Amino acid sequence: MVLSEAEALARLEALRRQRDAIERQIADLLLYLDLGRRLGGSAAPSPAQPSPDAAIPVPEPTPQPARAPAAAPPAPPSAAPERPPMPAFAVPVEGEVGLSETVLARRYGRAVIEAVLAVLEEAGRPMHASEILARISEQGFSLPGQDPVAALNTRLWKRSGPGGPLKRLGEAVYAPADAEEG
Repeated sequence: MVLSEAEALARLEALRRQRDAIERQIADLLLYLDLGRRLGGSAAPSPAQPSPDAAIPVPEPTPQPARAPAAAPPAPPSAAPERPPMPAFAVPVEGEVGLSETVLARRYGRAVIEAVLAVLEEAGRPMHASEILARISEQGFSLPGQDPVAALNTRLWKRSGPGGPLKRLGEAVYAPADAEEG
């Protein structure tokens, strides 16, 4: 029995939904761990907690019977990709249900801040919001509005308060908070 194109596309979409669900779980767990560390959680897990190395049960995919190759040849590799490459959690995936625009916007905002922190760590020096925007734009991030630098500056300023991941050193100049505490 041969998979029809519609069956193959349906299975592909189901696998993408599973992958996205796993990526959401990973992101949530990473945020949870980071929050625990920031709130002064213990470095070693208590005996009641599973160790971080413990395997998390993941449902195994159901085995599919071997099928003959489809009659239609696969698309050539030079074909344009289905979507332009975007950062993780940047846009909702088709078929993703149950997530409001607010949840997706917050997820995107967290991804922007993570990208900013990575850029600052890579640079090893404080940077102006316009420099940061240029670097994260290369990674596929974008900010709304007529003045994206001002929009980024506002986001960074909000995250530069006490306990935040950033420290404001001057007008629109930021560094990771831990870099100045040393």
